[in-house]
Amino acid sequence: MAEGAELEVSSSIEIAKHTLLSCGLVLAVGTLAALLAQKIRIPDVAVFLLTGIAIGPHALGLVHIEANSALNQIILLFGASYILFDGGAMLRLKVLKEVWITILVIATVGILITAVITGLAAHYILGVPLIVAMLLGATIASTDPATLVPVFRQVRIRDRVAQTAMSESAFNDAMGAILTFSILAVATGGSFSLAGSLLGLLEQAVIGVVAGIVLGYLAALLIAHEKWAFLAEYAPVVTVVAVIGAYFAADGLHASGFMAVFVFGIMLGNKEAFGFRMEPGEAQKLDEFVLTTAFILRLFIFILLGAQVDFALMGQYWLGGVATVTVLMLVARPATVFLCAWPDRRARWSFAELLFMCWTRETGVIPAALAGLLLGMNAPGAPMIASVTFIAILMTILIQASTTKWLGRRLGLLETK
Repeated sequence: MAEGAELEVSSSIEIAKHTLLSCGLVLAVGTLAALLAQKIRIPDVAVFLLTGIAIGPHALGLVHIEANSALNQIILLFGASYILFDGGAMLRLKVLKEVWITILVIATVGILITAVITGLAAHYILGVPLIVAMLLGATIASTDPATLVPVFRQVRIRDRVAQTAMSESAFNDAMGAILTFSILAVATGGSFSLAGSLLGLLEQAVIGVVAGIVLGYLAALLIAHEKWAFLAEYAPVVTVVAVIGAYFAADGLHASGFMAVFVFGIMLGNKEAFGFRMEPGEAQKLDEFVLTTAFILRLFIFILLGAQVDFALMGQYWLGGVATVTVLMLVARPATVFLCAWPDRRARWSFAELLFMCWTRETGVIPAALAGLLLGMNAPGAPMIASVTFIAILMTILIQASTTKWLGRRLGLLETK
């Protein structure tokens, strides 16, 4: 009995050592990749993705962390939440008041338009049943905040355009997930209720927003209030705890945790508008902490995502998948943007701004997570959906994210400061 216990402890230590070594390697290689991205002047997420593919089990074999492992799930969950918080903190209420109609429509109706067009394309190109094709369309319809937030941190695009794209990506995840599982219910012989789905979306949105507002106000009170800021010195720790708290508060109430952390970020980033103000030194310390932490989490997310790309699975649907994703990028997204944003007379979008938003629809962590869930549930067409989802991730991040700055310059949307 004692010998068995000793073997179990020894095995646990070996697993811990291997995990620590893998994490250290990812950090070291990721830092060099970030330096390379800086030198060649493209967003680092694209280089991280390629780096992950290079050091993953299908290439050099230096890192092998299973997609369904607890470590990977923690990194994805906390990393995406923290990056969303960072994105929310970058937004300004003054800008959001101007473009909120576009954000609302494109994050809801826009998801439906993208899913339908992409689904129809998959049906005819891949020859799969229509309901399975629609399930694919819903899975990859949402844009990825974990990609867009860091891209717009590095590429200074006109405020209202960048903030609209980031806000849309934060709010459309809930819609994408609801649509995916509603179609899955039909595909597995269940029933679909439009009223029930809309009610579910509204419930998720309201609870997520309320949770974010409450936690954001509480965090601002503790770190930036004139009398009650007794945790100002520990502002970085407060923000980490509050990000986790906002996510689980909303998730525990069956709402969107990602929406909650995004709204929490908006509250904390606009704390001056609510009468809170931090000391300059404390504010700088918090900013530096958030930037460094978001960088490390971004590095881990996209290197691990690249390392988990299954080329054997992708190879089965390579040509059809590329054609379907091309329709997603060049037909579905432009149709969505122009149908949802163009009619917004309040925002008065220029053609250049609309064209730029057509190109900013990177697929990433959330669609990958949905595809993984479908695989785990043995959903109809799940291997095909996972294959095309990874093709979409590779194409949109490597092509669109890496050309964001070039397009912004060509369209005259780059900020000079």
